[in-house]
Amino acid sequence: MSERRRVSRRQLIAGFGAAGVGGVLSGVLGGVLAGCSGGGAPAGTAPPSVAPPATTAPGDDDDLSSLFAGSSVCALTTATPAGPYYYDAGRIRSDVREDRAGVRLRLVLKVQDSESCGPLPGAVVEIWHCDAAGLYSGAEAVPPAGAAASAPPSGAPAATASLRPVGPRRYLRGAQVTDPRGIVEFVTVWPGRQRGRTPHVNVMVHAADAPVLTTQLMFPERLNDAVFARAPYPPRAGAETTNATDPVYDDSMLLKVTREYDGYLGVLILSADADRDGR
Repeated sequence: MSERRRVSRRQLIAGFGAAGVGGVLSGVLGGVLAGCSGGGAPAGTAPPSVAPPATTAPGDDDDLSSLFAGSSVCALTTATPAGPYYYDAGRIRSDVREDRAGVRLRLVLKVQDSESCGPLPGAVVEIWHCDAAGLYSGAEAVPPAGAAASAPPSGAPAATASLRPVGPRRYLRGAQVTDPRGIVEFVTVWPGRQRGRTPHVNVMVHAADAPVLTTQLMFPERLNDAVFARAPYPPRAGAETTNATDPVYDDSMLLKVTREYDGYLGVLILSADADRDGR
C-alpha cells in the first residue's frame, strides 16, 4: 500500500481526533466511520524531520494479510499492566513520530478474537512508548519509573493508568481502527531504554466500548543491540535490563522483525478477549 493510500486511510478517521479514543470507539460502534470523509490529519501530525517513510516498502501493498500467512496463533495474548505513562492522547493517526529521531519502525498488528480466532474489525488499537532517550510525551517531568509489576495471570486487561499529561506534546502516541481483516499499521521509531525495563511498545485494544487487551510488544535482543549502536540512542549505562531479565517479557509478545529499507518492520497477532469472559 502506498504512502498516499495510508494517508487517505488516516484522513478517513481524522475527524475523530479531538474526541479521543472513547469518541472514536463510539463512532465506530454507531456506524459513523463508514460515512466520515475526514478533513486532514489531526494536530501534531506534521511530517517528521527524521527518516520519512518511503513511498513503497516490501509487503506494503493492498494485502497486508500476506504478512501473517502461515500464522496460527489463537491463544489469548498475555496481558500486562498499562504502566505509569498511559493516557488517552486523542491522536488518531498511523504515523506517530512527530519530531522524534530514531530508527524507523513500521508496526503491522492483526487483532483477532481469542475464542473464534476470527478478525476483530472496528477495534481501536492504541500504542505509546518512550523515545530514544527514554522519555514519554506528556511525562517528561515525571521521575523515571522502576520495574513494572508482573502481568496479571488471568490475561484480563489491566486497569487504565491515570497519568495527567504535562504540556501539549503527544509524540509516539496514537491510535488506529482495525480494518475488516483486523489489521492496523503504525510508523514510529524503535523505542529507547528505560530503567528496569527492556525496550517495548505498549498496546491497548478497545472493543465493545471497553479495553479488552493491554499488552506490550518486545524485540529480539540482537536487534536491540544493533539499533542502540546507532545515533541518536545513548550508549549503554552499565548493566541494562534485557528480555531475559525483564519482569514482564513473554515470548508471545515478541515481534517478528525484518529489515525494511533504513529501518525495520515488526509484525504480530494480538488475540483479545472480545467478550471479556476470560477466554
